Amino acid sequence: MFTGIITDIGTVRAAAQQGDLRLTIGCAYDMTSVDLGASIACSGACLTVVDKGDDWFAVDISQESISKTAPGLWVEGARLNLERALRMGDELGGHIVTGHVDAVAEIVSVEDVGGSMQVTITAPRALGGGIAPKGSITLDGVSLTVNSVEDDGDVTRFTVNLIPHTAQHTTFDGMTAGRQLNLEIDVLVRYLERMAASRM
Repeated sequence: MFTGIITDIGTVRAAAQQGDLRLTIGCAYDMTSVDLGASIACSGACLTVVDKGDDWFAVDISQESISKTAPGLWVEGARLNLERALRMGDELGGHIVTGHVDAVAEIVSVEDVGGSMQVTITAPRALGGGIAPKGSITLDGVSLTVNSVEDDGDVTRFTVNLIPHTAQHTTFDGMTAGRQLNLEIDVLVRYLERMAASRM
């Protein structure tokens, strides 16, 4: 489990095909405190540490995971939002995040509003029921609050606001239209939808 509060920005130092894709990710974590087999959310995808060094860790990504996540993340030079797994007693600063990507969303527009950025995003309409005003959503591993929601044909359009602090401490400092993002709806909504469907 994660909270959607980013604690470091990593950089992919190497990407090599070894059956699955092996990424070596540079980071500022104290790697002596990270065990092999630990989970780290990398731009919203929960991945397992399979090797490590003083300032890096390695993960393996299956073709299934690559096909279900935003393009351009798993290449050399890519910047990733990192969060270590939640430990018992840690502060839950964002919301409960599983690190299981539901879909790829796309930025439609970015607009300055006061000191913040208002970002308009589209997601597959099938997930529209899990996106609600004032509800929580995870984009590239970042816990955000939904402002407005509108269903439009086969997509759901919604907005979020990014305050300067969030932009500066995540990979969202260069938001542009057309960028694709890993999206995870609130896990509580996911279970509620499944419960409702099972009663039909």
